[in-house]
Amino acid sequence: MILMDVLGTDAQEVSDVVENRFEEQNLLEKFKKLSKRERKVLEMRYGLFSGLQRTQREIAKVLGISRSYVSRIEKKAIKKLFNELSHER
Repeated sequence: MILMDVLGTDAQEVSDVVENRFEEQNLLEKFKKLSKRERKVLEMRYGLFSGLQRTQREIAKVLGISRSYVSRIEKKAIKKLFNELSHER
């Protein structure tokens, strides 16, 4: 008997779930390397952890900064994550 038999699930499905978990963990590790403000902007912008996505204007109001500054922070944070993830390959 193999694990897939016990789980009653297709082997590829189990493999995909495990791979996605590892990718999520890897992304979270990279996410921790961002500044506190960068993490906050991405969390609010994309609904990370809360599921509630906010506009740049809403984020600007909460943080007391301009919408254009939120945009710059968001762009810089995404670029940092992209660079971190692309250096792994």
